[in-house]
Amino acid sequence: MSFLRFVGTILFLVAIFAASNAQLSATFYDSTCPNVTSIVRGVMDQRQRTDARAGAKIIRLHFHDCFVNGCDGSILLDTDGTQTEKDAAPNVGAGGFDIVDDIKTALENVCPGVVSCADILALASEIGVALAGGPSWQVLFGRRDSLTANRSGANSDIPSPFETLAVMTPQFTNKGMDLTDLVALSGAHTFGRARCGTFEQRLFNFSGSGNPDPTVDATFLQTLQGICPQGGNNGNTFTNLDISTPNDFDNDYFTNLQNNQGLLQTDQELFSTSGSATIAIVNRYAGSQTQFFDDFVSSMIKLGNISPLTGTNGEIRTDCKRVN
Repeated sequence: MSFLRFVGTILFLVAIFAASNAQLSATFYDSTCPNVTSIVRGVMDQRQRTDARAGAKIIRLHFHDCFVNGCDGSILLDTDGTQTEKDAAPNVGAGGFDIVDDIKTALENVCPGVVSCADILALASEIGVALAGGPSWQVLFGRRDSLTANRSGANSDIPSPFETLAVMTPQFTNKGMDLTDLVALSGAHTFGRARCGTFEQRLFNFSGSGNPDPTVDATFLQTLQGICPQGGNNGNTFTNLDISTPNDFDNDYFTNLQNNQGLLQTDQELFSTSGSATIAIVNRYAGSQTQFFDDFVSSMIKLGNISPLTGTNGEIRTDCKRVN
């Protein structure tokens, strides 16, 4: 091989490597789909008017997507056999897929084959938070969609509502997230709802003790036992994750934890785990909504940067439920 041909080959490989490792950018769609934000906001605004849980549903999908093989839209796939992430234990009953489909349809009508499903989740999450009174941030784009899903990864990598802090912590650190990220992102439970099945193990026979979880406030416990009676048909019964301002994105979630009124075990663990560094973070956010919002924005950007497919990797799905 001649020297010039060798150099040409090296330059070609460098170009391919650069393309496959492209960085996310706020201006990624400026020329190919300049109205992407307004289109997504229009759909989210309409859906949130009729479903107060819309923003919470989407941000949950984004979080659960990014924690499995990175932010690649894999959670949205309807795949064959055992690989669908939708049927993994942490995703059973998850909502918001229809909202994603509506957004994708609206975008395909204007910018066909341009905006990825993974980017839709990132942008719709920011818009959903802002519409509920939370902070706004500049969303970075350029993610591409996976060709496969990973059910086993969803079952192992996504925290369940029943985890202790000791179990949750490595699930976050393995993704490059620290305790501040864990607490800040848990603050997304300041809006949305949860089924009885995600917390009723705390109400009557916690950890096989025959008694309720001792970290649940007594009055709150009575309320929850009334909503989810022992032995009742509670499968489709929901209650608010935040008992004080259930549809608003604010810092009341952290005040609730201080009052032992966190709904999920994973919520209350942040404040009730003796000696944990998370206690000080909860106290800080309870005392300053601004601090919570600032850290939440940083953690959401960090979340959205977990191992995205970029450049020539993956594809831009025309239907978020299936590969092209």
